[in-house]
Amino acid sequence: MPAPRSMPWPLVALFTAGYLAPYLLPTIVGRLDSALPLNPTQAGAIGSALLLSSAAAGFLLASRVDRIGPRTLARLGLALAVLGYGGAALTAFVPAVVAGAVVGGFGSGTVTAVAASGIAAMGVPPREDVRTWGSDPHRVTTLGLLGVSALAGALYLTIPHLGPGHGLPLAAIALTALAVLPLTGRLPGRTAPARATAGYGRLPRPRAGLLLAAAMPCWSLAQNSLWGVSGRIGLDQAHLSEVTVGAVFAIALGAGLVGVLGAGALGPRLGRAVPIGAGTALIAGCIALSASATDLTAFAAGEISWNLVYPVVLSYVIGLAASLDPRGRWAVLVGSAASLGTAAGPLAGSALAAGTGFPVMGKVLGAGLLLIAVPMTAVALRAGRRPLPVVEVPVESPAVPARSAYDTASPNSYASTSAM
Repeated sequence: MPAPRSMPWPLVALFTAGYLAPYLLPTIVGRLDSALPLNPTQAGAIGSALLLSSAAAGFLLASRVDRIGPRTLARLGLALAVLGYGGAALTAFVPAVVAGAVVGGFGSGTVTAVAASGIAAMGVPPREDVRTWGSDPHRVTTLGLLGVSALAGALYLTIPHLGPGHGLPLAAIALTALAVLPLTGRLPGRTAPARATAGYGRLPRPRAGLLLAAAMPCWSLAQNSLWGVSGRIGLDQAHLSEVTVGAVFAIALGAGLVGVLGAGALGPRLGRAVPIGAGTALIAGCIALSASATDLTAFAAGEISWNLVYPVVLSYVIGLAASLDPRGRWAVLVGSAASLGTAAGPLAGSALAAGTGFPVMGKVLGAGLLLIAVPMTAVALRAGRRPLPVVEVPVESPAVPARSAYDTASPNSYASTSAM
């Protein structure tokens, strides 16, 4: 009798703890700039170092979660997050803050790798001897996004009332990791090898895949260049209070969740080329609007509309990458390429803003997005004209021999997987 299906709340909690640091990036960078002897570019560089460390953990550990064990790796990542972010929050010595941000970022990336691996594994039929949750991966991901958006929104509303200093957002991330730590007892131990793997041949559609992978760092860098300096735009250029900026970010994060749900409801009705091409053009306009904002209306309109459209386009880009290879290899490579752009975003945004000002930065990022939209849309159009690949699935009963010359016939054992 099959085990009852239950929601894997530990994975939802790990997802929330792992993604909280990128969600709080604007206030982290802004407070590092205002509370420590750092200029805006240096503060943005610390934010980039945090995200780069997190991305490095994902690259190193994504294929090793099963071998090391989700429980062990999650506890290690949470411990690093507590020590790194907590240590950075408790000191004003800049080298120690940098070291803490890097260690904490690696912990966040480790936790995210465990959560992503566990959620992806729910879409693969489990072995009979391995205990797994039977929930829908999309539902778990949506709950994780809901959790991190709600928590980050609450922190944006709360932190400005707790006082100045760079330590509050970092301490909030450390305390979240500490709160999640007891839930790791429900995670499995070492589970490798828990799923069947097929032989790896050449990647299909290499030109389309390489073009998309080459475009994604630039696409992602533009998004996170704005997000990394959005706090400073609101405070320094729009002359808003930290409380008001936090409220705008909280509403924007809620709009992002609406965008995720809307993309899921819309599905493939418009294909992929229109959402990716037109959506990226809309994002370019949102970035230019937000970067040139000098009052609350323009700042709120730019930030909220950008957060609404960005996850919609991202969901279609992920779907496009997955469609290029039924085993999901292009999806993994494209996602890794996007991580590099995410890590470089805060430093790039700070450097552009320092050299040209926020409005020119917005125009440069917007123009770059419009250029990147062309090859991304071309890949989507070309992929849409090709027939869907035929995916063979395992057959439980043996095939019937078609000719007497064959002694036996074996079932088709080819299995394919896809990753989002």
